[in-house]
Amino acid sequence: MTIIKTLVAVIIFTLVVGLGVIYSGIYPIGADQRHSAVTFWLLDTLRKRSVARASEDIEVPSLGSPQQLLSGGADYNDMCAGCHLKPGVTETDMTIGLYPTPPDLTVPPEKHDHDHGSGGHDDPVVIAKQQYWVIKHGIMASGMAAFGPTHSDERIWAMVAFLQKLPEMTPEQYQIITTRR
Repeated sequence: MTIIKTLVAVIIFTLVVGLGVIYSGIYPIGADQRHSAVTFWLLDTLRKRSVARASEDIEVPSLGSPQQLLSGGADYNDMCAGCHLKPGVTETDMTIGLYPTPPDLTVPPEKHDHDHGSGGHDDPVVIAKQQYWVIKHGIMASGMAAFGPTHSDERIWAMVAFLQKLPEMTPEQYQIITTRR
């Protein structure tokens, strides 16, 4: 019985301290501050596992048609390049000011400092599912918007098709493919 009382007391104490920290406002929430290692690990693991679970049943359509590449490229240039970069660009005002820093999508997924859900997975189908899910639903409190309310599934898949080719592009190829027609 003493063990149960002690366990209940520890839980209550933890909740009271947790609420005290939350309501005190002492935890730094500015984007120019860094999370503690434990907080970052918790949030990063939560994001990766959530995206992996939510995207596992998505069916990937055929990707890579020239029309998808052109459509997805133009959308990427307009909506994504400011945070996720263009070939030959290493930072923008947005990448400097966002925390966590958005992944550089001009490099292969396995080279990202952090990824949007793949958990280090290198299966292109899994990566495509997760990219689709992230583009459609966004990531809370990260700066990653949800484009599902404003973009059709076909348009989102076109961006995924473009993302598959982006790491191989030169700045010149990028310029040609992303120009709106």
